[in-house]
Parts: sequence; structure tokens; C-alpha cells
Amino acid sequence: MTSVIGKPTIHKLNLLHQATGIIAILVIMIFLLTGNIAGAEEKENDDKNASALTYEKLKVFSEILSLIESNYVESVGPDELIEGAIKGMVKALDPHSSYLPPKSYKNMLVDTSGKFGGLGIEISIRKGLLTVISPIEDTPAFRAGIKAGDKIIKIEDESTLDMTLTDAVSRLRGKNGTPITITVFRDSLDVPKEFTIVRAIIKVRSVIKKIYRNEIGYIKIRSFSKNTSKDLDAALAEFETKGVTKLVLDVRNNPGGLLNQAVEVADRFLKKENLIVYTKGRTDEQNMRFTTHDKVKRVTYPMIILVNGGSASASEIVAGALQDLGRAVILGTTTFGKGSVQTIIPLTDGSALRLTTARYYTPSGRVIQENGIIPDIIVEMPLESEVKDKKDGKKESEEKTKLRRFLREKDLKKHLKGKKSFDDGDIGEETENKDPDKKQEEADNSLENELKKDRQLMMAITLLEGWEIMQKTLKPSPKKFDSAPSQISMNQN
Repeated sequence: MTSVIGKPTIHKLNLLHQATGIIAILVIMIFLLTGNIAGAEEKENDDKNASALTYEKLKVFSEILSLIESNYVESVGPDELIEGAIKGMVKALDPHSSYLPPKSYKNMLVDTSGKFGGLGIEISIRKGLLTVISPIEDTPAFRAGIKAGDKIIKIEDESTLDMTLTDAVSRLRGKNGTPITITVFRDSLDVPKEFTIVRAIIKVRSVIKKIYRNEIGYIKIRSFSKNTSKDLDAALAEFETKGVTKLVLDVRNNPGGLLNQAVEVADRFLKKENLIVYTKGRTDEQNMRFTTHDKVKRVTYPMIILVNGGSASASEIVAGALQDLGRAVILGTTTFGKGSVQTIIPLTDGSALRLTTARYYTPSGRVIQENGIIPDIIVEMPLESEVKDKKDGKKESEEKTKLRRFLREKDLKKHLKGKKSFDDGDIGEETENKDPDKKQEEADNSLENELKKDRQLMMAITLLEGWEIMQKTLKPSPKKFDSAPSQISMNQN
């Protein structure tokens, strides 16, 4: 049913509209005084037109606000309405800009500290769905069986459809020891499945290390948190004492993290005075260049970087820099393509605005956003369903297989254009009475079994083993920055 507002009510609303109109004019004046009108005449005209349009829209906003306050079926406070309007305004920009209420802002500050309470999953919004990028090893979510690519469709009894990432994180976190039920949709499941997981204190171990075949070091960076470069230095120092001469750097399913840590990691493998990454935005303050410096100890041995569709942001910066400068071979599948800069702007009430302010560019000028980093050698990993179907003698349809692949940044609405658990300790810690040779043999067998399950890692190890032979046979060609790197496809089954 539609009701009609009487004349007295309209009169009151008109007075309110006049008052809010005055406020709107003051807002526009503030914009003008802070320099939104440039010196050029053409720019002035554009700004005047934009200001006039803004004023008209602010009038409509004030009308809607007053109508909701006075006529909505239930009483709604102005704080709730205005906060909802702010969230909607920011949501209209891109998937990575968001408004952070005070509680969410505090949670965000904890994210990069390396220790927080929760389930132990990296999540993102992909095509409007709350999606698990990767479960963190040895956490409640990992032990419960949550997998990369799972879509979380409900948290407790609340649908996650159109839920913001910050709201989802806030709901998933809670007091240590308390249970939470999430409903997950997975491609290999016929119906959604519920998981009840007990929250725990999550300690993120960002760097994991191993040694394969006596001389090939393996480092997996799970995320770029505040201690990543320090942990990387410790791993590299240990490799030096153990005679490592080659390296595999694994950033698969690495969702990113701190920009300064990505720069620090890349710095360990590049020569002095090399450009690592630069950014471009609308203002001079957002145009920045990050280069190597002479304060770190560098390693120069051959290396291969493993990437996939879950490698995003900071991990793409590292891979892109080392690929452009001819320092490493990139192997795997095309990365996620999240190459935008989010600036956290604290606000007066303890909240904050996470705003996309620039795009990342590799040293050669390639745009990471939407495009991602294309590997030099493309090696696909078989999906679990494909492996299962092979065992059952079945073959999945091509269309269904495509739907199971990782979604990428370009699949996100309003996007900007442009195994087995690892350990990082000594291998084969067992009883003191066991024969050392036997222990080493079992450790080697365990590592070899891991390689059989990981096609991409196996390919990287094989290439590094024959590195010297290839180096003697192939003559290096000068690096060019005017085109994307050539790719070799290794998609055999």
C-alpha cells in the first residue's frame, strides 16, 4: 500500500530540505576552498559542473534521509542511516575500497601483526561471493578440512551474500575457544556443507623452508606480514651454511600483505639501484617509486618462483619485479591480478577509510591490476575432481572443469581496469636411538613423495637440477621491456 503525505508534513520537510540544502552548500564551499578548482579555465568549468551536480545529488540525499526518518515503518537512528550511506557509497567504487567502523579498523591493525584470534583462513570477495583464498596450515580451519576455493555462503545463520569483507572478518573472529558454524559450498560437493570450528589464537608463520636433493633450497612465503623479511633472512642464512646453490621461492596462494615487506623480499635477490615497483595515482603523493638499497645481504644463485591464481598483490609485485629484471623464472599459472594500492585513512571517530588510490606497475611498466603476472613456464595443477575422475575412469566436461578454475581480479564486479602440511624445522625429528642414515633416508623419501603430489614444484626442482647444463647450452638474450614474456606451456597430464 502507498500512503500520501499531507501538506503540513510537506511544509516541515521543505524547511528541513532548506536546512540540509544550506549544509550541502557549505560542503561544496569546503571542496572549493581545499583546491578542487584548478587554475585552468577548462578545469574550472569541469569542476563547476561537477559541483552543481554534487549539490543536486546532495539535495536528493537530504530528501531521502528525511523521508526515511519520518516515514519508515520503524524508527531508524541517523547514525545507522548515515553509516549505511557511507558503506554504500564506498561499495560503489571497487571491491577493495571499504569503510572500516572503529571495531573493524582495530581488527585490520591486528591482521598484519602475525598473531590474531580466529579460524585461520585467508578470505576475499570474488564475484560477489565470500571465498577462501587459502587455509593457514595447522589452524582450526585447516584441520577441519576447509580448502582453497571454498565459498562461505553462511556464517552461523546469516547469509554472506553482499556482505562486506570487513563485516565477514568481524563475524568470523571471536573469543578464543568459542565455536562458530559456517556453511560452505564446494565444487566437488552436491550440496553445501556445514563446518563447526572452534576459534583459536592464530599465529601466522609467514616463511617455511626446506632443502630438496641436498642443494636446492625451498622457501614458501604464506603472506607478507611485518616479520617476513626477517624470517627470510634467517632461512637464507641457514641455506648458506648447508651448501644450498639454487632456490625455489613459492608464493602460491599468497594473498599479499604489506608493501614494504614485498619490496624488502625482492631486494634480497636484485642488484643495487634497481627499480622494484612504482605506483601511479591521481595526485603526486600517490606516485611513488621503490628501489633496492645497499643495506641487505643479497643472494645470487639461480631461482624459480612458483605462482598461481591465488598469488595476489604483494606476491605479484615480487614475481613481476624479478621477472622483468631477468632475475628469476616464473613458473605456474597466471596470478590473481590485484594490482591496486589501498590507503588507510583514519577518521576522527576512530573509524577509517580503506581507499584505492593508485595502481602498481612492474619495472617495465606492466600493469598488474586485472592482468596479473603471466608465468614464463605455464604448468597447470590437476584439480582434485580431475584426479578423482581419473581414478574412477571418468572424464569431467570441459565446461565444468573451467568453472572450477580460480577466479581472478577481472572477474570481480566493478574491478579496476587496467597437500601436505609443510614444516620449517629440521626434517625427520625422531627418537635419538634411530640410525641417522635411516632417518635421512626416510626424510628424503618423504620429500620425494611430496614432489610427486606437486607437479609445479617437481617441474621447478627438475629445471634447477639441469640449470648448469642449460646455462652452458643456451646463450642469454638481452631483456626487452616492450612485450610480455614468452611462455612455455607445460600442461601435460
